[in-house]
Amino acid sequence: MARMKVGIIVPYSWSFWGAVVEHAELQSEALRAQGVEVKTLMGNDPPGQFTRVLHPRHGRHGSPPPDVIPIGRSVIVPANGSLPNIILSPRSMFRVRQTLERERFDILHLHEPMTPIPCIAALAWYRGPMVGTFHASGDLGWMKIAKPVWGFLADRIDRRIAVSEMARQTAQSWLPGEYEIVPNGVLIPDRADPAEREHRIVFAGRHEQRKGLQVLLEAWPEIRRRTGASLRIIGADPLRVRLLMTRLRVHDGIEVLGFLDQERFTEELLAAKVLVAPSLGGESFGMVLTRALACATPVVASDIPGYRDVMTPETCVPFPAGDGAALVAAVEGLLADEPRRRAMGAAGRLLAQERYSWDAIARRLIATYESAIAETRAPAAAAS
Repeated sequence: MARMKVGIIVPYSWSFWGAVVEHAELQSEALRAQGVEVKTLMGNDPPGQFTRVLHPRHGRHGSPPPDVIPIGRSVIVPANGSLPNIILSPRSMFRVRQTLERERFDILHLHEPMTPIPCIAALAWYRGPMVGTFHASGDLGWMKIAKPVWGFLADRIDRRIAVSEMARQTAQSWLPGEYEIVPNGVLIPDRADPAEREHRIVFAGRHEQRKGLQVLLEAWPEIRRRTGASLRIIGADPLRVRLLMTRLRVHDGIEVLGFLDQERFTEELLAAKVLVAPSLGGESFGMVLTRALACATPVVASDIPGYRDVMTPETCVPFPAGDGAALVAAVEGLLADEPRRRAMGAAGRLLAQERYSWDAIARRLIATYESAIAETRAPAAAAS
């Protein structure tokens, strides 16, 4: 493989955890492990009063790592049942342009390439090969505005990737063309034993209605009564979670941990017996599911599109989305059968290693990059 310099562009903020941000971080690490030089352009919201006004949600403190190039602050923009932190500052356009001129990347990889502003700026100004990964699924009503205004820029994407069949169908409905399905990779710890776990359940996700945390909390008193397990809530803003717990009058056996870095999150998954993912919909891929499976932690999850691409009978227990009684029964049944739980954990880790290893996905991405670069350079070589 020839020396390659890749620029990854993410339209969200490094300061706030989310599936696309995590994907880009792990992608960067995996590519770097294969000898690729990588830098990531994305937003950053430093701690302070201004950030607290714009972002009531709890975020990461400190500065981004050296390989992340901050290009502006973000704002919360409701989209697809979520509250992503999107960079809309006009200054970010010029920072993207300056960075592209300075870094001289061989290829760009854009995540959610139709999302303003960084990705749109890159599509407008960059003249090299570009790869775009489409993550979202669902209605995407905002594309009704985006497509007629800047949708033509999608023609500049040399290779299109979707993280799941659901994401492919959504992207193709707005931007017809060929899409390769490359799933989200997952961080796989060196060792994971499904046995000897704490009698504990984990929930991991932002505090958004579609993530279904309220469904879990409403069901929790009965789960707690029947199983005696404890619950740890990860990722969601602690203040908002505690307000919800107070409103529901649910407190017993619950710890609210807030945002955790990758290492601590892995530790929590390695210690828990079960991960519960009660999302109500709007998921294009079960990234949090694969994260648990890689840690040999079986999953109880809503039976919804997106999650179905990941779940298998050997690794996960499905239940109808929003059905608290079914959730209680699923958790109780799994915790009551320890041999089954351990077998599902072992099967989940094997599934993650075979399908979602970042090593294998990085090699696929490098092959895609090399193909796009060669295709772009071929006309120039022919002309000379």
